[in-house]
Amino acid sequence: MGEPVVEVADLMKTFRVSEREEGLGATVRSVFRRRYRDVQAVAGISFGIEPGEVVGFLGPNGAGKTTTLKMLSGLLFPTSGRATVLGHVPWRREDRFLSRIALLMGNRTQLVWDIPAADSLRVLQEIYRIGETDYRRARDELVDLLDLGPLLNKPVRNLSLGERMKVEFAAGLIHSPQVAFLDEPTIGLDVSMQARIRRFVAEYNRRTGATVLLTSHYMDDVVALCRRVLVIHHGKLLYDGALAGLAERMTPYKLIVATLHDGAAHEDLGAYGAIVAREEGRVTLRVPRENVAERTARLVGDLGDRLADLSVEDPPIEEAVDRIFSGELPVATA
Repeated sequence: MGEPVVEVADLMKTFRVSEREEGLGATVRSVFRRRYRDVQAVAGISFGIEPGEVVGFLGPNGAGKTTTLKMLSGLLFPTSGRATVLGHVPWRREDRFLSRIALLMGNRTQLVWDIPAADSLRVLQEIYRIGETDYRRARDELVDLLDLGPLLNKPVRNLSLGERMKVEFAAGLIHSPQVAFLDEPTIGLDVSMQARIRRFVAEYNRRTGATVLLTSHYMDDVVALCRRVLVIHHGKLLYDGALAGLAERMTPYKLIVATLHDGAAHEDLGAYGAIVAREEGRVTLRVPRENVAERTARLVGDLGDRLADLSVEDPPIEEAVDRIFSGELPVATA
């Protein structure tokens, strides 16, 4: 492992927002005396990302993910804490820093609506001062990876959402950034286009070695691209580790799958746990983690030779992420 390309220490962002009651009287009073309250969007998080990693950044709406990405890309100043990206302090917005990073947001565009996408790429070439040889190499690689040939000469307003998102990726990466912050890059796309974008991100990471920090509400994005995830909730970092360990940390239960020789379609096993699935000969039970050993021992003792197989599993990762996105608090924090 080399030196981390992204280092964050106790990063915090608090917004001061005005508030008032509804009605004409409250409106008039607010002209002379405004009331404010502090909203803590990011509450002192710390993490590091190694070169070439693709890391998922997960959490429910309002958790602080986009605020963090905006600080790391230099769009926002933090209230306190430290961060460096490629050795630069992001909010200083040095030219050398801005030319080496990219922030792509699925609901924002950097393309000019009424001109062909190829012309927007040329504008970005001038903004980033990319030499003609480097520009053509990067453009040709992105055209190949994203199959952009038929799209470049169409006005952006004539592109479908999926086509426009592909061109947005080309625009965001035309300067060959070493770090890419992707905020909901597949939002609103159909299943086929989501899969195409995922394949592109994976291949782009493989070819270039670029480091990627990705937020997404689509679990398929995270499973396909990320071995490691960061989980944020109410601005605090709850988990930093392998995607495979997320279910164990975020769900307070395990699944016991019991298969009976004589069939279990009508077997009442509710006394051992909550029945969540039932197939011919097999019942899946949801059991609190602290009770798993006792319940499996009871099942073995009570069912005896009728028991053909018994397994204990973590719930699918999707269930853990559903708990995060629904705002449920996990039972343990990192």
